[in-house]
Amino acid sequence: MRCIIARFPFDLTKSGVLESMKGVKPEQVSGESVVIGRRTYPAKQVGQVVTRQDRRDFSAAEVLRAMTRLGFTCHGLPAASAPASAPALSPLQQASATLGGPEIS
Repeated sequence: MRCIIARFPFDLTKSGVLESMKGVKPEQVSGESVVIGRRTYPAKQVGQVVTRQDRRDFSAAEVLRAMTRLGFTCHGLPAASAPASAPALSPLQQASATLGGPEIS
C-alpha cells in the first residue's frame, strides 16, 4: 500500500511492517500506539523503524493512518477523565496541592 509519511511516499505491506518490527523492544507507551503482533508500540517508534526517518519529521497521526489502513489495531490518545465528584480548584489551590503546601481556602 502506498502512503505518505512526512511528505515522502512509502510502499508498505503488513508483512513488511511485521518483519521490520521483529526483534524491536517496545518503548513505554504514553500516547498514540500501534499493536503489532502481541506487542504495543508507541506510534512514533513504529514510524521511525518503518520509515528510517527522525521522529520529529512526521506526526503520530500519519503513522496511525497508515497502520490502520494496513489492518493493525491503533489507539489514539487516552481520554482525559476527571473525577466527577472532585470540586474545581483555583490555580492557586491546585498549585498548593501539587507542591504539598498548606491548604488554601
